[in-house]
Amino acid sequence: MSKKLAILAIESSCDETSAAVIINGEVKSNIVSTQVIHEKYGGVVPELASRAHQQHILPVVDKSLKEAKVGKNELVALGFTRGPGLLGSLLVGTSFAKAFALANGTPLIEVNHMQAHILAHFIEEPKPSFPFICLTVSGGHTQLVLVKDHLNMEVIGETQDDAVGEAFDKAAKMLGLPYPGGPMIDKYAAQGDPLAFEFPISEMKGFTYSFSGVKTALLYFLQKKVKEDLDFIDSNIADICASYQHTLIETLLQKLKKAVRKYKVKHIAIAGGVAANSGLRKSITSLAEKENWQVYIPKFEYCTDNAAMIAMAAHYKYLAKEFATQQVSAMPRYEL
Repeated sequence: MSKKLAILAIESSCDETSAAVIINGEVKSNIVSTQVIHEKYGGVVPELASRAHQQHILPVVDKSLKEAKVGKNELVALGFTRGPGLLGSLLVGTSFAKAFALANGTPLIEVNHMQAHILAHFIEEPKPSFPFICLTVSGGHTQLVLVKDHLNMEVIGETQDDAVGEAFDKAAKMLGLPYPGGPMIDKYAAQGDPLAFEFPISEMKGFTYSFSGVKTALLYFLQKKVKEDLDFIDSNIADICASYQHTLIETLLQKLKKAVRKYKVKHIAIAGGVAANSGLRKSITSLAEKENWQVYIPKFEYCTDNAAMIAMAAHYKYLAKEFATQQVSAMPRYEL
């Protein structure tokens, strides 16, 4: 590839303001600004998120370009997250990208956030072979995706209600754990007994997930136990977290095994923020050894929201000549 294909990418779907530069398919910078303001509210406040994006986006983009040693005039395209995500957050990134591209004469490339999570596997070696099944798990999504090529993906199963990341975070709130709750449950779970308490695994047809039932079961369980013993949660926090996390992971893996059998695919990947969960990583690695799967798990920095994955998606869309116009708009609900 003789031509220097330098692409700037912007990610602003939720509460991470990020910019990255990719050159000929190699990520040269990946700057992420985390919004800590949401911690005191126990969750992301959309209005505060969009305001923080306005403050952070220019410094983050500037730092990303400088770290990659790329000038604005060297860019062949600008990729940005069109959706899914929070409308206000997406509008900041989309508006900035359109203004930057218009002023700089740079072609635009819109990126689906969930597609980018999957393509994060192509940032570094080892990279999956096609076809592979990707379990995409985050605070807003839980999907099983059959990946046939870089830009050819089919959702074969997804949640009908809560995403698994939401199930983690809501449980953390019930337990009085600080935000973000998912990593805290993972931390306590590592010290507990996953079989100490039993929670139900939803029985859904096909590859459909459901996590509202286990979340409600935990609520009723805690209410009952706390009535009997006010210190129950504090005394059993590790075992509660381990048992609850075990149930969520088993729910995820049962459907994954079923999909692997149907599609006869031995290359498996996990993506999204919940892919950073150590319990899920250990469980899927252990299952892969039993089932003779080849499993691909991105580095932690490429699991959570970041612009490097947006850049990778933009790179492949650039090669396919898939460009957007200035009429493109943010899409909070953007199907893969």
